[in-house]
Amino acid sequence: MKAGGLKMIRLILAALALTAAMSGAANAQSDAVKRGDYLVNTIMTCGNCHTPKGPPAAIAGKDFSGGLTWDEPPFKVTAPNITSDKETGLGSWTDAEIVTVLRTGKNRSGVQIAEVMPTAFYGIVTDSDMKAIVAYLRTLAPVKNTVPAPIYKMQIPHHAFPGSDKPYTEAMMSDPVKKGFYLVTIGHCMECHTPMGPRGREFADKLGAGGFEFTGPWGKSVSRNITSSKTKGIGAWTDAEIKTAVTTGKSKDGSPLKPPMGYPHYAKMTDADLTAVVAYLRTVPAKE
Repeated sequence: MKAGGLKMIRLILAALALTAAMSGAANAQSDAVKRGDYLVNTIMTCGNCHTPKGPPAAIAGKDFSGGLTWDEPPFKVTAPNITSDKETGLGSWTDAEIVTVLRTGKNRSGVQIAEVMPTAFYGIVTDSDMKAIVAYLRTLAPVKNTVPAPIYKMQIPHHAFPGSDKPYTEAMMSDPVKKGFYLVTIGHCMECHTPMGPRGREFADKLGAGGFEFTGPWGKSVSRNITSSKTKGIGAWTDAEIKTAVTTGKSKDGSPLKPPMGYPHYAKMTDADLTAVVAYLRTVPAKE
């Protein structure tokens, strides 16, 4: 074969290799976005806080552009715009800055944000899931919407939820109970289902015991006991009854449960993930 022919073959092979590499990278990015979409819009319920609501539903076209406001003794904050808008959202943030605020609660200026944003639970997020979350956030259409700047009346401490201080590995996710703990943690379920004491959430003594009150357009709701107690918790519930409550907002007896539990988000979870969540909840010590 002549030299010119060999050169042409090499060029064709190089082009094919480049195309395959680009296709592989694109597929990997697509898979990451899909995974991020699943996490953000199911178990993490990000839109529950970061999307503005007009009673009772979200405002059309404003998804993730800023939402609920909390006016508490230590702070007054509004869930920020997390769309890709460069002026009012995350468009000008680097990937590292987004990861830092999620894992540590420190924003790009180094300020510790209010832990009404459950960054205390996100240290457990696997590295691949964290990349997927960022990849998905980058796809959110930019929506220009300025929310009020946060007001901090005191220094806000960061306390990692027990067991969530470092990222899980993919190997750990093969254990159903560990996977369930992972999902319940990134879903910050125990943030709402654990009562508040004088020093904060009573995770050490009353994990999952419920009793925290929420006031909103629905009136007043009280988080229920989700420990394995058979009289006060969900120990006497079947797996199917727990899944029904989580995904449809219907209690064991068929009565409707109140917000702000994110039932529409959880309804989109896979059955395998719901099964893992139930497997972990079965291990939560009974609290009366």
